[in-house]
Amino acid sequence: MKVLICIGGPTASGKTRFAVRLASELGCEIVSFDSRQVYAELKIGVARPADHELSLVPHHMIGHVSIRQHYNAGDYEREGMEVLDRLFEKYDHVIATGGTGLYINALVHGLDDMPAVDPIASSYVENAYKAGGMGWLQDYVTRHDPEYASSADMNNPVRLLRAAKVYRSSGMKFSSFRRGQAKNRRFRVVYFYLNPARELLYERINQRVDQMVNDGLLNEAKLLSGYRHLKALQTVGYAELMPYFDGKITLEAALEQIRQNTRRYAKRQYTWFRNQGDWQSLDPDEDEENILLIKERLNDLEDRAGP
Repeated sequence: MKVLICIGGPTASGKTRFAVRLASELGCEIVSFDSRQVYAELKIGVARPADHELSLVPHHMIGHVSIRQHYNAGDYEREGMEVLDRLFEKYDHVIATGGTGLYINALVHGLDDMPAVDPIASSYVENAYKAGGMGWLQDYVTRHDPEYASSADMNNPVRLLRAAKVYRSSGMKFSSFRRGQAKNRRFRVVYFYLNPARELLYERINQRVDQMVNDGLLNEAKLLSGYRHLKALQTVGYAELMPYFDGKITLEAALEQIRQNTRRYAKRQYTWFRNQGDWQSLDPDEDEENILLIKERLNDLEDRAGP
C-alpha cells in the first residue's frame, strides 16, 4: 500500500528537521509543499532546508522554478503528482512537508476541491482593487473567468474578489472549483502537524530572523531588489526590506516588520491546520514518540488493507 505522510505546521515549528529524521527512519524521500521554496533564487529568506539536510534525504519541489516564471497551485499539482508517481514506484511511503495548505490540498485532493487562497495572491488582488476600483475587478474576472462572469452579480465586489483571488492563487477559474469533485489518488494519506506552544514558536521566529541576517539575508534580498514587482518577491522576509534599501525606514524597523509579519503568518497557519479536522497534533520536542505514533498509524493502515 502506498501512503503519503504529511508533516505540516506553522513556520519555524521544526518541520524540516523532523521530516528529515522521519524520512531517514523510514528510508524514503521528501516532497515540499511550501509555495515559496519552489523558487531557485529564494533561499535564506524562505528558510530553505540546509545543505546538510538536503544531502541526508532527497528533497523535491524545492528551488526548481525561477522567480521570473509565473507559478501557481495548478502548476504545483501537476508537477507534484509527476514526482509522486515516480517516487511511489520506488517506495511504499513518501513524506510531504511544508506549511502551504493550498499546495498540500492540491496534491492530495486536486484543485477542484479547494477553497483556500494563497495570502500573497489575496494581498495582490486587494491592492489592485484598491487602486483600480470596480472597473479593474470586473475586467479581471471577465478576462480570466468568463464563465463565472456570465452568471455572477458583477456589481457584487465580495463575490468578484473571491473569484479574482482564486484565479490569482491557483491559475484556475473559480467556476471550475464549484464542481466539488475531488480527484482520485492512488495512495492513502495520513496527516500530522507540529504544534509548539505559541510563545515558544514566536521566540523561535525571532531567533530565526536574527539567524537569517547572520546567514546573509540582506545581501540576498539586495541582489533581488530589482525584481520586487514580481509575485515571488512579495514574500515575508523580502518585501519588508525594500523600503530599507530605498532609505525610507531603518534596518531595525524592517527586521521588526519581518518578525511581526512572520508571527501573523504563523498564526494563520495554526488556524488552518487546527481547522482541517484530519490533521493530528504532534509535540515538536518528542521525536521518538512521534515517529512511533506514525509507524503505528502506518501499521494500522496495512492491517486494515489485509493480505
